[in-house]
Amino acid sequence: MSHAPVHPTGPPAALGPAEARRRFRAGLGGPTAGWAPGHTQANLIAVPADWAYEMLLFCQRNPGPCPLLDVTDEGSWTTPLAPDADLRTDLPGYRVWEHGELVGEPDQVRELWREDLVAFLIGCSFTFESALTAAGVPLRHLEQGRNVPMYVTDRPCRPAGRLHGPMVVSMRPIPPRHLSAAISETAVMPAVHGAPVHCGDPSVLGIDDLGAPDFGEAVDPHPGDIPVFWACGVTPQAVLTASRPPFALTHAPGQMFLTDVRDEQYRVA
Repeated sequence: MSHAPVHPTGPPAALGPAEARRRFRAGLGGPTAGWAPGHTQANLIAVPADWAYEMLLFCQRNPGPCPLLDVTDEGSWTTPLAPDADLRTDLPGYRVWEHGELVGEPDQVRELWREDLVAFLIGCSFTFESALTAAGVPLRHLEQGRNVPMYVTDRPCRPAGRLHGPMVVSMRPIPPRHLSAAISETAVMPAVHGAPVHCGDPSVLGIDDLGAPDFGEAVDPHPGDIPVFWACGVTPQAVLTASRPPFALTHAPGQMFLTDVRDEQYRVA
């Protein structure tokens, strides 16, 4: 059963990750930007075991868009990143893929989880937004109550066996006076995508229209804002479309797994 995304009137910043997961398990949906600030968020992709080595190799070869935080045992739906969590129920939204086609967007996947699935948890740029906010960098998608916009680029990832496809990026419009802080604050967090891959003209990445994102929602920049692009953990979903494995489960874009891990554990300086 699917639910329509819910945009809270204000991000519930006071909630801890365990309470947020409880609410998602109970059926609350929507983007997780601004939730449980100070805690790491993660993308999810689960593939059959006979595709798992190639997914592991793909992430190793493409650490910008696919920085690995954890890989589960075959059939497991638990992770030490949040020991009491259930990866089948504790995200606000999921996607179901068959042969590269999106076939469902349920609010839980307990009945769809298979004994041969291996789950990969990949760093998410929502994690570094607390640091950006603390540095005074405005985030337009939070100001406007929208999901962050994400775009498929024309930059191919390095393939791994049967897996291949383009890099996806997230975009945040940044005022010029805050650009240096946006770069420096994210560069020290490579486990959640690190520094931007591009600032400025979107056509350099093969993006024609910032008003028509492939995932998420368009945001309204302020006059003078510069579009800044970070590698994005939705990249594996573009890879599913290109590579067409028989089955996979993922998070819904922007609707992440909230871990118990503190952001600072992934800072390298």
